[in-house]
Amino acid sequence: MRFEHVLVVGAGQMGSGIAQVIAASGRHVSLHDAASGAVERAFAAMRRSLARLDVDVEGTLARVEPVDDLVTADLLIEAVVEDAAVKADIFRRADATLTSDAILASNTSSIPITSLAAATGRPDRVIGMHFFNPVPVLQLVEVIRGLDTSDETAAAIVELARDLGKTPAEANDFPGFVSNRILMPFINEAAYALLEGVAEPEAIDTIAKLGFAHPMGPLALADLIGLDTCVAIMDVLHEGLGDPKYAPCPLLRQYMQAGRLGRKSGRGFYTYA
Repeated sequence: MRFEHVLVVGAGQMGSGIAQVIAASGRHVSLHDAASGAVERAFAAMRRSLARLDVDVEGTLARVEPVDDLVTADLLIEAVVEDAAVKADIFRRADATLTSDAILASNTSSIPITSLAAATGRPDRVIGMHFFNPVPVLQLVEVIRGLDTSDETAAAIVELARDLGKTPAEANDFPGFVSNRILMPFINEAAYALLEGVAEPEAIDTIAKLGFAHPMGPLALADLIGLDTCVAIMDVLHEGLGDPKYAPCPLLRQYMQAGRLGRKSGRGFYTYA
């Protein structure tokens, strides 16, 4: 299945990156976001990103079309906030808008694919397609099967990921899947180390980078992801797995309540220009 026309819903950091890589592959993209100015900001972000790559900037952007609402397409990729109710509503509306043979995919970091599929009449054609930030740079796409996702749907999304120049890795539908079930406790423990005065943020991140050969420390990575997103993912893990080890560190929740969300707000564990 070629997926010549892809509808991307959500034009934030992830949605704009997804729209960019799909357009760069020669496909037509319809980009929708209900928030005022979000699509315009996405185009500015894509232009900056494409300018750093050896690609046809204007030709790629010309394949991205802003749309005011959901439209019919071969594939939906939802990339809105990590809120189960918001995502389920999009899947419900997409099920009514897109043709019956279209696939509905979510870029969710943790919300069960099976629950999103239940909002539709096509659970066999619902799947997780979890990209990683920054989307144009990182190679991984976590492909998550819901309870009823068909082999045909999974194979089509794996093939698309490869066609986009990504490396797909398949996972089953458990809270946090593979990536965030491993990553979030790592970030959480780094936040506890800071809360308990074990070390300052720079030292914690330096130890992770040089000691574990990670490209970025856990606190800087949390700032990049967004502390609100980290807390939302850990809440899903905590509720879904029932283990207190997944409960968010109080410092993470306090920073979130203070509006210190990381790079997107200008301040998290670090301060950004």
